Amino acid sequence: MECDPINFHDHTFHAVNCRGKLLDLSLPKIMGILNLTPDSFSDGGSFLEEKAALQQVEKMLDEGAAIIDIGAQSTRPTAEFLSAETEIKRLGNVISKIKKRFPQALISLDTFFSEVVRFGFNEGIDMINDISGGSFDAQMFETAGKTGLPYILMHNNGSYDRMHKILIKDDILLRINFYFSEKVRELQNFGVTDIILDPGFGFGKTVAQQHQMLEEAEYFGFAKNPLLIGISRKSFIYKPLGKLPADINAETQKLHLKVLQKGAKILRVHDVAATKLTVDQFLNSN
Repeated sequence: MECDPINFHDHTFHAVNCRGKLLDLSLPKIMGILNLTPDSFSDGGSFLEEKAALQQVEKMLDEGAAIIDIGAQSTRPTAEFLSAETEIKRLGNVISKIKKRFPQALISLDTFFSEVVRFGFNEGIDMINDISGGSFDAQMFETAGKTGLPYILMHNNGSYDRMHKILIKDDILLRINFYFSEKVRELQNFGVTDIILDPGFGFGKTVAQQHQMLEEAEYFGFAKNPLLIGISRKSFIYKPLGKLPADINAETQKLHLKVLQKGAKILRVHDVAATKLTVDQFLNSN
């Protein structure tokens, strides 16, 4: 029996269920980054105060973000490892206050702790963004299944102290897709139905590997799950150019356009307004 070939360039309709609200991914969406950290690599300390955080959320929503990704722990190289309790203390009431003031906003919580997910769920989060792929907390997948929230599955090297080390020697695409296939099956066994894939730019890959990932982005997950791309202010872009993280917006938007053409559904970014122009350019050309 012959099977129809997979059309990797077919931008398949996807929708994920965020607490009863469907997020339509037939058109790409922008995820704005809100770091509640003093030590993130490009904007650490900018939004620690609740007022500043709420103002930044309003700004990103006005500029075109559909999702706000909130993180209370920096995952840059050499960052201090924080406990779940410290993350929860940093989050405070920000999530519930955002939901009250901006009910249209979808909130993604960037954490690798199941305890923080449970706290966030009670505060009103709509999505889980776990950079560890369930590797740092044995209860994460079970917790995700119990919440019923969409889960962003990022490729990672498997432990906190190795996540920024260059460990992949064979083909990067094959390795990441093998990881995705195993983790997706495990998540589904725990009842997680809405899974978004993030290949993990900036985590344990060479510059060359990350450019290969951009060129072959349409093949991640064999187009079965929505694809999130997070390249905003990443070192594989700015270091070879001899620039600072905040000075590569033009170069980043060119790469955003490339991955949109290859089927990316969510762009995780610091610069929402510029990315909105790129998304509009993409939509107007299709």
